Amino acid sequence: MSPLEQIAERYKIDRRLGAGGMSTVFLGHDTVLERPVAIKLLAEHLADDEPFVARFQREARAAARLQHPNIVQVFDSGLDPQSHRHYIVMEFVDGPSCADLLRDQKRLDVERAVAIARDACHGLDYAHRAGVVHRDVKPGNLLISSESGATKLADFGIAKAAEQTRITQVGSVLGTAAYLSPEQAHGDEAGPRSDVYSLGVCAYQMITGRLPHEYGSLTELALKQREEAVAPMTDLRPEVPHELDLAIRMALERDPDDRYDNALDFARALEAGQHGHQTEATRRLAPGAVTGPDTDATRTMAATAATQALRTRRAAPSPAPPARGYPAAEADGGDPRRAERNRRWGRFLALVAALLAVFAVGLVLLSSQGGGSDVSPVSRDTVQDQVDGLRQFLQENTR
Repeated sequence: MSPLEQIAERYKIDRRLGAGGMSTVFLGHDTVLERPVAIKLLAEHLADDEPFVARFQREARAAARLQHPNIVQVFDSGLDPQSHRHYIVMEFVDGPSCADLLRDQKRLDVERAVAIARDACHGLDYAHRAGVVHRDVKPGNLLISSESGATKLADFGIAKAAEQTRITQVGSVLGTAAYLSPEQAHGDEAGPRSDVYSLGVCAYQMITGRLPHEYGSLTELALKQREEAVAPMTDLRPEVPHELDLAIRMALERDPDDRYDNALDFARALEAGQHGHQTEATRRLAPGAVTGPDTDATRTMAATAATQALRTRRAAPSPAPPARGYPAAEADGGDPRRAERNRRWGRFLALVAALLAVFAVGLVLLSSQGGGSDVSPVSRDTVQDQVDGLRQFLQENTR
């Protein structure tokens, strides 16, 4: 039989399902266990790239250990002796990918988009706890089972294997650039929070029908990720709950430390946000910013200043999160540093509010001078002295 008719004298190839730069995927049949399978054949030119093949084999073995309802199961891998093609045999998911859905529908119902992203979160959390980072989360790797309706993450393994191989040319990035986290785009090591960012891009696109950052080149994308805030989803789709908008945009923060600690926190925030609620994680990540659209101007100014100050204090680099043993998702009590940071932020917000109040009172009193009021005039110097004193106190207590 020809090489494309049977692999490893066990897997019969039926038809091609899709192709990419590194591999081609076929629908096949396991003649031993009598079940349909998906067979991924690596491109022939990669067979001579020994470092890549070694990394690919290691990652395939790691992916084979992952057994979860929201992850495509890897059954087998190896080198076919007849065709000399490296292969992976996987669970066949009979259903569309999110890329297929977006191509056909442009955007999805909010409820369905949340369900897809939530399932993917559970798959990612399981993989991260097992020490495996996906690195290439995108709509094409989110498969929807027609039988169960569950979302399954596909393609664990190849992303890491290709990160340092010579097939990745200078100036290019692995996978679809729009879904890469800022740290990946800059060539840094991807971690669990990188997967959270990529899934956040998918969720944003499923709901709004567009990417968080539209771009014409990789340079433009990198600049927008660094300098531009993500537009609220409510601007593009007003019926989206404010809390859900916030939950997804928290996953899209450019600094990994400002994203969710783990994918399970993101899943909880998605579920809560869909029903108009917040979780401890969203309140912790965006203190003061979790306010509705009708918030008065003074609270908005205070929240904005407080959030900016919090992010400034977070700017110092921190070690990458461990793959195992994530902290409790809903409690701050187990982390003294986080609790102290929250207390400092509370003092900061109170001081900013007081500072704004002093400005307002000062302006009112100054405007009353010469107007026949019974109130004794207050000199500008007195008001300025109070403002300067508060500013100094503010600086001393928010370091």
